[in-house]
Amino acid sequence: MDSPFGLLAELTYRCPLACAYCSNPVNLADYSDELTTGEWRRVLAEARELGVLQCHLSGGEPLLRRDLVEIVAEAHDLGLYTNLVTSALGLSPPLAERLRAAGLDHVQVSIQSDEPVLSDRIAGTTSFRRKVEAMRVVKELGWPLTLNVVLHRQNIGRVAELLGLAEEAGADRVELANTQYYGWAWRNRAALLPSRAQLDAAETVVRDARERLRDRMDVLYVLPDYYSRYPKPCMGGWASRQLTVTPNGDVLPCPAAQALPLPRATVREDSLARIWAEAPVMTAFRGTDWLPDPCRSCARRELDFGGCRCQAFELTGDAARTDPVCHLSPDHDLVARAVEAANAGSVSPPPPVPRRRTRS
Repeated sequence: MDSPFGLLAELTYRCPLACAYCSNPVNLADYSDELTTGEWRRVLAEARELGVLQCHLSGGEPLLRRDLVEIVAEAHDLGLYTNLVTSALGLSPPLAERLRAAGLDHVQVSIQSDEPVLSDRIAGTTSFRRKVEAMRVVKELGWPLTLNVVLHRQNIGRVAELLGLAEEAGADRVELANTQYYGWAWRNRAALLPSRAQLDAAETVVRDARERLRDRMDVLYVLPDYYSRYPKPCMGGWASRQLTVTPNGDVLPCPAAQALPLPRATVREDSLARIWAEAPVMTAFRGTDWLPDPCRSCARRELDFGGCRCQAFELTGDAARTDPVCHLSPDHDLVARAVEAANAGSVSPPPPVPRRRTRS
């Protein structure tokens, strides 16, 4: 069993945005009893002892935690590399300076589009101008800046303009990641899944941009699973190198695993080390011994580990099934039908339903 390399610390699921592609849990009330500052300090210390080197501070919107500076300082003092994953709403110059002094290493800002009206519409609130200003503050304070864009049917046609915005902002890295269909995004799949023509056009733009920007900016492009021949490995392998701690202290192998019918494990009842080593939520799909056919006899079993457990569960109701994304899966028709619908020229997708906004 390997030690985890990265910790995703989901500090809160509260968020000022209402993005229809949000993959956070739909049942937000279950996560309202958030870990205290002291509990997060213990989690960080136990994570470092377990071998974690990187701490990604996320949510929701982590800036809504009034103790964020203290949490960053604790992680820094433990020797963890810290990355703030944020909408940037609330990242004022004074707060940014406090976070810089506390030792924050990196800032990752999400943006919904390069065009203000479209960006604000997707976000569900007026936010574009504040995001651009926050990116300027990030660069002025000397942080590395990653620009994160979740792509979907509503914005994938503006990849070239989004890359232009990233250049103008001085981003060091751009992550163009197609929507993963969990949580609220699962409810909006029909409205969000792009067509093959949209994907082909975006890939051409990305390929040209990578060549043009190769010495100035890293450009990461993540294809939508539904258009892949083979599934991606879940977080590099289930409970292999990454772990997630949710706002209420639940420990998961990936951010979406809260939806699976597995016994709960929480840092409020056990140590992070014992959860990582022994909790069923971590051991259920670790390695390859559990694999069903056709995965068990597949030459790729050590590459993709049967694909995404959460995706298999969402599509089939059984987390132990082969990920239906795989063309060899007996359930592949579930994906094929969704792709066919997305490419049906005579069918207009329904409008996306915004996520419920939670500010307090």
